[in-house]
Amino acid sequence: MSDSTPESPIVTPDNEERYRVLMEVVADRKTSRAFAPCEIPRRHFEMILEAARHGPSGANSQPWHFIVVEDPEIKTKVTELLVNEQRSRADLRMKFPTPNYKYAATAPGFVVVATDFRLVRAFPVLRDPAVADECADQAAMYRANAERILLQSVAAATMSAHLAAAALGYGVWWITAIGQEGIQTEIKPLLGVPDELALVDIMLFGPPLKPPYKRWKRSLEEIVNWGRFDPVHQMSDEDIDVWIREKRHKVMYRDESNVD
Repeated sequence: MSDSTPESPIVTPDNEERYRVLMEVVADRKTSRAFAPCEIPRRHFEMILEAARHGPSGANSQPWHFIVVEDPEIKTKVTELLVNEQRSRADLRMKFPTPNYKYAATAPGFVVVATDFRLVRAFPVLRDPAVADECADQAAMYRANAERILLQSVAAATMSAHLAAAALGYGVWWITAIGQEGIQTEIKPLLGVPDELALVDIMLFGPPLKPPYKRWKRSLEEIVNWGRFDPVHQMSDEDIDVWIREKRHKVMYRDESNVD
């Protein structure tokens, strides 16, 4: 057996070209918060959700459901609920730079993402009540990790859908402000979603009303650690507080070229 390590047979000029094309899509996925009217072909919905269908999931549980909202009145109602959530945050003085949700209803592509949290049972959890009672700390630990696995799975599928929409030339908007119980209670009946399912987020897409901009991203050097975690990347509690107070509002919604 040779001691030398051969060059990976996977990395070929053709595959690097495929990577380049992929990165064009990844880097060009931009958030739009208002959309121009258009008729999205049904096949585009199917293409986008086909990409979601191939997302990875823990235990191959595929814990996702996608509800395509077509009724303008339902879009308007959901948008009103999001705007109310926006106002509630302001009333509570959360000091969170919430986006303006009032244009959500303009999205010609409107998809609500749901999941079934009962599928956490597919992951490592303590299911025997006697054992769970005896080992309460371990049971809570495994349950929390199972929920993380489920949400990571749904997020992976949703991100695949976002990239497919971007590849088709659409702007996209990932709305996560529907986790509150009040919104869940209001939206589920509108869409016939059973109580056993939880609404996770909303994916909006369509032609942007105005050109979207690229938001700031940390550099590769700031996020990659080789071999061991680099202590230079560690933020103290004070660092995080300063970042939230002084920079968060800049990087959330501004063009990366305008971030100090």
